[in-house]
Amino acid sequence: MLPACGLWGKTLLAAGLAGLFLYLTKQLLPPRDQCWELLVLVPAVYALLKSLGVMGPSEVEVSGICEGRKMNVAHGLAWSFYLGYLQLVLPRLENSIAAFCAAHHRSTPLWSRGSRKLLILVPLSANISHKLEDEDDNISFLENLPNNEIDRAGVRGRVYKHSVYRVKDGQGAAHDCAVEYATPLLTLYRMSQERSAGFGEPERRQQVLLFYRTLQDVLEQSLECRNRYKLILLSDEHEDDPHFLSKAILRHLDQQEREEFCLHPLPEQETKHLWG
Repeated sequence: MLPACGLWGKTLLAAGLAGLFLYLTKQLLPPRDQCWELLVLVPAVYALLKSLGVMGPSEVEVSGICEGRKMNVAHGLAWSFYLGYLQLVLPRLENSIAAFCAAHHRSTPLWSRGSRKLLILVPLSANISHKLEDEDDNISFLENLPNNEIDRAGVRGRVYKHSVYRVKDGQGAAHDCAVEYATPLLTLYRMSQERSAGFGEPERRQQVLLFYRTLQDVLEQSLECRNRYKLILLSDEHEDDPHFLSKAILRHLDQQEREEFCLHPLPEQETKHLWG
């Protein structure tokens, strides 16, 4: 309890030093000079306490500030999304995509190596659609990847799945990829509509940014998820563009493909096959 309240270690040390200074001032100086010396001593003691971190907020106060600003909400949602979902499904993603491509090798374009990741959309507005094709007619639902069944929290064979979408570029060329919104944003958006939750649209945007940064930091440290995902932060400044979503997805697919090609150039045999 004492460490959490800030009454431990540095606090006790600083209090002892301050008491010692005051005692020495009283003993060594005549009464008429003590007032002036205290005017000099008090700022010095304050600077000492500040440098030791004693004047900063305690853990309890920091927790209260975070709770008041609802900062713990986004942080908790990001960790829950990782531990309860991404950490489970991303290690299985490559096999799911391979099985899908094997079953649809005649009817689907060859997936590029850059698109063999789960694209996770994080719009700043947190207002997301349940069907991507409703937001952009250059995007169409293709099919779901094979289900992953995992025993979880007493539920036998809980089903986890990803949806495959076909995204067309300006020339009509099709690109297949697994893409979805970060589902915790549904919670953030609904909370911003509830008066009892205590935050509106400006706070919601802050929550989305904090969620994005926290999730990004967590995933970057995860060996299980490395190179299996792509976080895409979507600005809401281009909502008037009917194809903003497909352009954003294609831009990241192209970037990933170029990065993958630089790291792993195509074998000579495969290059000859592609160029005829």
